[in-house]
Amino acid sequence: MNPIIYFLLFLKASLFSFGSVGNLASLHRDLLSKGWAREADFGEALAIGQFSPGSNGLWTVSLGYLTYGLPGACLALLSLLLPPLLILPLEAAYHRIEHQAWAQAVIRSLSLVSIGILLSAAWSILDGRTIDIGSVLICLAACALCMNRRIGSFLTLLLAMGVGYLLYGLR
Repeated sequence: MNPIIYFLLFLKASLFSFGSVGNLASLHRDLLSKGWAREADFGEALAIGQFSPGSNGLWTVSLGYLTYGLPGACLALLSLLLPPLLILPLEAAYHRIEHQAWAQAVIRSLSLVSIGILLSAAWSILDGRTIDIGSVLICLAACALCMNRRIGSFLTLLLAMGVGYLLYGLR
């Protein structure tokens, strides 16, 4: 594994992503095509990222560790820290044009593209998995509870895990 190429793949994913898992599609495609990651690595890294404190984007540090050990985690972290420092001058320039309708349309379009790429990556990760009606119902119930906002997302996640364990963990 070439550490420079590895870092550049993570940096590319960070530079061209919007949001916490916006870099998932790019990393999924690049790391799998090079044989540097397994499908399971992505699921594990996302789960670790959801339970870890801090930004959801830190799941890539877990992915770096799972695929390349401590050097991979450090390179992934560096690739997350660099884009904000590079974006500061661009952000200053954007403030000059942000009131223009075309600039707002470009930002909305980029957000939609990012969502499409994320859904595409999620579909390819789940493609080989068996999805049953129980899993779908647990997911829909958890989404409804989160949207209701009366129960916190952490408690909702614990409830979903408990129901999943009762349904699938006792087999």
